[in-house]
Amino acid sequence: MIGEEAPPFCLPDTDETEICLEKFRGNWVILYFYPRDNTPGCTLEAIQFNRELENFAQSGAVIIGVSPDTPESHRKFRERHGLHLVLLSDAEHHVLTAYRVWRPKVLFGKELLGVERSTFLIDPQGTIVEVWRKVRVTGHATEVLSSLEKHQGDNKSS
Repeated sequence: MIGEEAPPFCLPDTDETEICLEKFRGNWVILYFYPRDNTPGCTLEAIQFNRELENFAQSGAVIIGVSPDTPESHRKFRERHGLHLVLLSDAEHHVLTAYRVWRPKVLFGKELLGVERSTFLIDPQGTIVEVWRKVRVTGHATEVLSSLEKHQGDNKSS
């Protein structure tokens, strides 16, 4: 997917307002997919991205989290943890499928479909420039910020 145009989408946010990726054209976008609100790994990941929100904003980047949870679940998740991230609901799994993160997983010996924790760095022209799959949460937000700064430096020197 690196070098490809990011698949376009429109999804409801925590207020059930439809948010489209196109709205962020001209900005860097950190698009991260996570399995479920209020689980330990997903909470830690959201808190770490939230903690770096100002640094991402200073770099001209917006952070968007997507999971299959409902807008109401996202709203409660944001409130419970003081998050200021854009969280979008993909209950129908269309965007999860387009980004190839809706994948078979094995849980308790049974195979089922679920979200593979993944992050996509999208440049201001809408091109995917970096992908992290099977993300390990600890330190991931700072890794993404570092990569963003590197890509921005590459663009300035070209």
